[in-house]
Amino acid sequence: MSSMVHKLPVSQRLGFSIGHVLNDLTASMWFSYLIIYFHQVKRFNNILAGLLMLIGQVSDAMFTPFIGFESDSTVGICNLGKRKSWHFVGTLCVIGSFPFVFNKCIECENSPDWAQFIYYAPFVVIFQFGWASVQINHLSLIPDLTPDEGERVELNGMRYAFTVISNLIVFGVFWLLFDLNDGSKDATMLNHTDSDRFRNLVFIAVAIGIVFSFIFHLVVREKVKCNQEMVGEEPGSSENLVSTIEASMLQKTLMTWKCWLKEFQFYQIALIYMCTRLFVNVSQIYLPLYITETLQMEKDNVAVMPLVVYEERQHILLGLCLGVSACVWMYFLTESTSKQTYGAAVLLGIGGSTMLVTSLSMTADMIGENTESGGFVYGSMSFTDKLSNGLAVTLIQFLHPCTACCPHCNAYYRTILAFVPAGVAVVAFIGLLTLIPTKIGTRKKHLRRLEPIVNNGAVKSQENNTNIYYDTEDDVKQPLLRKKTPSINNS
Repeated sequence: MSSMVHKLPVSQRLGFSIGHVLNDLTASMWFSYLIIYFHQVKRFNNILAGLLMLIGQVSDAMFTPFIGFESDSTVGICNLGKRKSWHFVGTLCVIGSFPFVFNKCIECENSPDWAQFIYYAPFVVIFQFGWASVQINHLSLIPDLTPDEGERVELNGMRYAFTVISNLIVFGVFWLLFDLNDGSKDATMLNHTDSDRFRNLVFIAVAIGIVFSFIFHLVVREKVKCNQEMVGEEPGSSENLVSTIEASMLQKTLMTWKCWLKEFQFYQIALIYMCTRLFVNVSQIYLPLYITETLQMEKDNVAVMPLVVYEERQHILLGLCLGVSACVWMYFLTESTSKQTYGAAVLLGIGGSTMLVTSLSMTADMIGENTESGGFVYGSMSFTDKLSNGLAVTLIQFLHPCTACCPHCNAYYRTILAFVPAGVAVVAFIGLLTLIPTKIGTRKKHLRRLEPIVNNGAVKSQENNTNIYYDTEDDVKQPLLRKKTPSINNS
């Protein structure tokens, strides 16, 4: 028996894996340094800095379902394919907007905070549109590139490997920028003299991302999706044609965005994905503030400490346990035991990465063969992620006990870094328990199987000689295969 397994070429796998590097580099700066940059370098108050992130996260949340739906519906431009077309547009938006976020306000550096806030907000919105477009369409390429579940897991793993590398690049470059220019290195708090370091970092990160995005578009070939066609190997062979008909009976149930909203598993996995992203992002945002304000460590540790966060990946349950353990450990650290933060950061990184990769793999497994609406699914997952992160950060900033740094800040960031990630990890664990009785990828909808009939060399279905599959539970009866089965001899 000949094997019909199609292996994705190595060049395609590697090319795909670097297609999100620009997003990873910018996201690393966005989550790790946005709050601390605007609070300690730009001297924005806590609420204003939080509102800037909220604008970005809400914009991203609003854009993602729209981009996912449109990506599923459009054809694409210039033979790029629909996913790569949206990816390209998003890349241009990120390149044209993100550098402005970590640069001085042009012609308004000495203006009031609210005026600078208005200046930065449009760049944040454009950046988030571009970032969402790249993310959703890069993820949607996974089920489009290969139907094999093993290869999909591999692509997710390779994609995350470059996410780790991208974060290491950002933190490593930032560390070098502190090391090469150590005029105020011994200071605990960042200040306006560090603005040039952030400017240099953002230009280096975007330049590296441009190179990887160019290679991605040069190497990766997006497949043109089409309906499954009935092709007989030989006009006289009814056996081959029957085999083809049998294969078509395994045809997937078409899933529209309305169908996904009726699936309970869709909400279960969305909850788990949202919690894993909250765990990763909240710890990433407040780890630098915890280091500088709670533990009073030297400010170059805002670049060094995140380097040890990104480690290997195993199972989501292991990730949950390790993540909660790291939060408990950090709660009991003091200035005298601050060096133990490196060990806690390792656990935090392992826990976050395992949860994140596993939740992405669960999402891909849920989509299965329904790649026609994959963009909507990933967009919806990202919607819950971005909206919850924006609201959480805004609430944390709003509840901050003071506008300037004071002793109350020490206990506050300790509480945030310990209880918020640990709390969402517990919620993710509860969501995981609800998935135990079910298999990921099962549908409430069912497909009625039609038996083929061979009559004098002609293959017919049981309904009007037409091989059509209907969803028997959906209110809209949609044929899954419209083409008539070719007959070999007229009977």
